[in-house]
Amino acid sequence: MPDQPLGFTFSEKMAGGFTLGETDPEKGAKLGNDAGNILTMHGKIVIPDLDQFLASKGHPGSISGSIDFVPLGTSLPSTKGVFSLFSPTDDPNSKYMVYELGFNASNGLPYYMAGHKDVRKGPIVHLWSATTTLYTKLYQGTDTTGPVVGAGIISLGVPDLLAMVPTFHAINAKDAAQAAEVTAKFGKFFLGELWDTYVKM
Repeated sequence: MPDQPLGFTFSEKMAGGFTLGETDPEKGAKLGNDAGNILTMHGKIVIPDLDQFLASKGHPGSISGSIDFVPLGTSLPSTKGVFSLFSPTDDPNSKYMVYELGFNASNGLPYYMAGHKDVRKGPIVHLWSATTTLYTKLYQGTDTTGPVVGAGIISLGVPDLLAMVPTFHAINAKDAAQAAEVTAKFGKFFLGELWDTYVKM
């Protein structure tokens, strides 16, 4: 039986102010934070084949998880998901980290959360904000073709980052050495993209 491809997985939690009836993420975040309306995304990212992921344009993986947002419900399991890392955009100076989760509210209505982190060439002081801030819109329906019914900004705080590190795991590694090699390979790619964006001129 041929060896299974080496992959990588990790979990990520992001939370922040969010407002129904708003279409602008920045306005939605401010109104949500002021009112105490917080949306939390619990996501598990899976990259089944790391070599294929690294070679593919847009670097797609898969994501599943759940949404907590009191006006719609809590622990709402995802029905579908889209994830890509450092995906090219129409702007050569910008790449997106894309996180999208479909889910059903507690009343059964379908919603689709679509967010992106904008990793844009600029001063290195912007690195933390760019890689931890997800500009998010909520669509009615099962994809982004429906009307926008909410918006906000969710982010990864320092405690969430520290909690994420233990979730880094290699998939199909034969031993600890191979697992460490896979983790280092993913880390080298991730840091290399950031180097090219914020350091390399």
